[in-house]
Amino acid sequence: MLNLATLLEHSAREYPDKTAIVCNETRLTYAELDAAAGQVANVVQAAGVHKSDKVALSCPNLPQFPIIYYGILKTGAVVVPLNVLLKRREILYHLRDSDAVAYFCFEGFERLPMGEEGWAAFSEVESCRAFYLITADPEATSPMDGTMTFSQAVREHQPAFDTVQTQAGDTSVILYTSGTTGQPKGAELSHSNLVMNALVSRDVCQYTVADSHLIVLPLFHSFGQTAQMNAGLLCGSTLTLLPRFETQLALTALAREQISVFCGVPTMYWELLNAPMLDEYELNAISRHLRLGVSGGSAMSVELMRRFEERFNITILEGYGLTETSPVATFNSPGKPRKPGSIGLSVWGVEVRVVDEHMNDSPVGERGEIVIRGHNVMKGYYKRPEATEEVFCGGWLHTGDVGKMDADGYFYVVDRTKDMILRGGFNVYPREIEEILMTHPKVSLAAVIGVPDEEYGEEIKAFVAPVPGETIDPSEIRAWARQEMAGYKYPRYVEVRNSLPMNATGKVLKHELREEAQGYVL
Repeated sequence: MLNLATLLEHSAREYPDKTAIVCNETRLTYAELDAAAGQVANVVQAAGVHKSDKVALSCPNLPQFPIIYYGILKTGAVVVPLNVLLKRREILYHLRDSDAVAYFCFEGFERLPMGEEGWAAFSEVESCRAFYLITADPEATSPMDGTMTFSQAVREHQPAFDTVQTQAGDTSVILYTSGTTGQPKGAELSHSNLVMNALVSRDVCQYTVADSHLIVLPLFHSFGQTAQMNAGLLCGSTLTLLPRFETQLALTALAREQISVFCGVPTMYWELLNAPMLDEYELNAISRHLRLGVSGGSAMSVELMRRFEERFNITILEGYGLTETSPVATFNSPGKPRKPGSIGLSVWGVEVRVVDEHMNDSPVGERGEIVIRGHNVMKGYYKRPEATEEVFCGGWLHTGDVGKMDADGYFYVVDRTKDMILRGGFNVYPREIEEILMTHPKVSLAAVIGVPDEEYGEEIKAFVAPVPGETIDPSEIRAWARQEMAGYKYPRYVEVRNSLPMNATGKVLKHELREEAQGYVL
């Protein structure tokens, strides 16, 4: 028997009066957080949700995210966290593909109307029976007819709830990832996957009850969800949530809340380091308490790491993982020699190899594909047996990343799946964007690549060919794409061409486009 919700329940018994969550003016103790999750569990159960049913959640880093997340888990149902930047078309796909029967959705902000997009998508999915709008003001009524607010729903229910017993191998969370190609696929992560990875994260980062985390990583993503939320609550740490990363807000929180642990992608470290408003008083206040920085999502340059560590007087440790590995697979653990530029050693209970196309180990220092097996590896892709079989070829999870291992067993990522773009820590999959671009009435063909960007690592560039007789204005395509897809996906750069380079079979030769982009100046 094992349920991921026991991470919170245990800490609520051990540290009932300790502050668990801080967000703006809101502070919740562990007892209050667990009680609120119990109310959600009663809401979910009253809505007719049963064990193993899927419940979707669209929410930024607000107290409602862990409250709803653990509330769903208490019922034995499966949490399906969705990227908050998704638009109606994308939400509709995820609700249908996951077979979600209920949906909790934050109302959003003026520039990000999540509630409107979510309600529009929900209304088209017959199998999704219950919709709850999370309002910023708990006393507010829903602006959309026919919807119940989250606050209205929980007021009707008590906090006491007898957590449904689940097996270690039961699915607890489905996180969507495109892997390397095509439409997003739901990685099924079990209770065991996520509990074990929370324990591993705690151990490799040496988290304790005394730690105070600043969480700027989105909780719908595996990095923030496992390595900070689950691992932090497991330890009884205090978690300060920022709904979105803004440099000044992050610096203020680091100082005010006496933060000891910060996790982020390299872009965030770059922005904090280059913040023009950082004065010596604030820097000293931060440095007195900040002991650890954890970086992931993409490789951090050695120079950025050196400069940040010198200014903030901390150690930054890098790791590696995938949504499919819960996510942590390797890490530069404290107490062991650190090698800047390396993703570290495999974590406890996890095996990592670098292999050739025949699954033979690549010689030390030679390139090959990184493959993984262990307690952290997902059950498979939801409803996609063929994709699951393909990624588990030979009994190992094939990452699609090209790496190497040195004589000490440290791993390095030297390349990655050819087409994937890594923008500010988010995986962007060109084929998905290309398919949407080609629904535009003026576009006959589209090819998407990544181009160098100082702040985000890579930026998205689209090459589009017009329908015969049509004229395309690049700004028109950018504006349209921004309305049709999540903010981190739409191409900031659009180049119109009468034709795109192709081989004899009609496949666009992206390597030619990439070669042209090598000297691209942004």
